[in-house]
Amino acid sequence: MTRPPKLALPLRDGVSASCIAIPAARAGSSARAPTSPPSGPHTGLLIDFLVGRMPGVGRDEWLARLHRGDVLDEQGLALGPEAQAQAGARIYYYRQLPDEAVIPFEAQILFQDELLLVADKPHFLPIMPAGRYVRETLLARLKQSTGLDTLTPIHRLDRETAGLVLFSLQPVTRGAYHALFRERSVEKVYEAIAPFRPDLTLPLTRRSRLQERADSFMQMEELAGEANAETQITLLAQHGESASYELRPLTGQKHQLRAHMNALGLPIQGDRIYPQLWPEQAQPDYSEPLQLLAKSIAFTDPCTGQQRAFETRLTLAGSQVSNQSATT
Repeated sequence: MTRPPKLALPLRDGVSASCIAIPAARAGSSARAPTSPPSGPHTGLLIDFLVGRMPGVGRDEWLARLHRGDVLDEQGLALGPEAQAQAGARIYYYRQLPDEAVIPFEAQILFQDELLLVADKPHFLPIMPAGRYVRETLLARLKQSTGLDTLTPIHRLDRETAGLVLFSLQPVTRGAYHALFRERSVEKVYEAIAPFRPDLTLPLTRRSRLQERADSFMQMEELAGEANAETQITLLAQHGESASYELRPLTGQKHQLRAHMNALGLPIQGDRIYPQLWPEQAQPDYSEPLQLLAKSIAFTDPCTGQQRAFETRLTLAGSQVSNQSATT
């Protein structure tokens, strides 16, 4: 029998409810909690199943969620501490969001239609919930402001980097947009501010093999071997001892732009990973953002055949580039 679609539940602080399915036992298996066959009316207490499946949350926290009404059944009805775990059922729950320091910068929606949403992400704001960031993420903020629970980022941007981020609105077309980036069918242009090197002949194309350092997953390093990262680098303007550079990544390796600029002796201003990894601070120094900006993006829309082109309205400190509006 075909299962009904997942329940569309309201967002809380821009965060969607999570879903977990209680396994249904195979036909002919013995009745054992919590995976007995659906013929048995129940398979034990729900809290026992939840603690067993996600022990990191803790029994006391699950009890608190059940008392608050943060755990729901397939009809959206709150389940209490005495609720039974029924085999094959879906359970929905809202995470207990930790207290988060507010990141004091706002994102701006530049464009939205029935397929895509394009936003300007400020420095320091993560795109996706992870680790200590849940509410203070671009995705959570956009979901809360738009009410669009189906929003999904199509590509990634470092938390420290500012600029354009594209989101898919429709699950059915999401894969087509992901394929654009996977197949390198997107023209991306970044701007960076870094030291000026008069001895370096530009423009140039940096090709190298990037790999995570063995002693630090946070840093990438260039190693011998077949190149897996390629970046075109052009000098835009000199500002005394620093300069503005245009960066065009032709591949999409982790930290590619930051690692390539550092390898050229041009570490990007404000970079707390290259050339030296700084310790994580409880409170970021907002006065020194990474001077890296996702400036423009262009591609042929795989769903409509339309030529799409967007430009950021943000600028970098010391940059000579004027503000631009998004276009389609």
